[in-house]
Amino acid sequence: MWKWIHPVAGAVVLVTISTFWLSTVVSELFGSAALVAEVKSTVLWSFLLLIPALALTGGSGLSLAKGRKAGLVGAKLKRMRFIAGNGLLLLVPSAVFLAARANAGQFDASFYGVQALELAAGATNIALLGLNLRDGLRMTARLRRRPARSPAASPAELRGGQ
Repeated sequence: MWKWIHPVAGAVVLVTISTFWLSTVVSELFGSAALVAEVKSTVLWSFLLLIPALALTGGSGLSLAKGRKAGLVGAKLKRMRFIAGNGLLLLVPSAVFLAARANAGQFDASFYGVQALELAAGATNIALLGLNLRDGLRMTARLRRRPARSPAASPAELRGGQ
């Protein structure tokens, strides 16, 4: 059962966080203050989807790891610790602060400073989640590594010729 829950929950997490990030950028660049406030409020409400999906992803990943902590599993675990810390210490408080400020119409220097921090932390989490997705696909053999080629190999040798 965990074999299908883990990738589905992970995909929900990656798509949700990417949607938060993209919606923020688009609303800030092209939207009105009302749209920015709406996006910020929607992000908060979307935590009702994101937090359980994160818990399912983490729990199912630990179950699938079966105590292993080396190789790709270890790399994924290290990244997940950073992703969780980044989310709990930076992204959640930033989202609450930004939603409160946007709904009050307070678009000042502190709003934009926290917004920049949130976008940087969000982009970091998206990149790390993407790496975890890649490693998960490698672990299930759905994504194969390309064989390393010798730098001295000629084009003829690469084609199998003389």
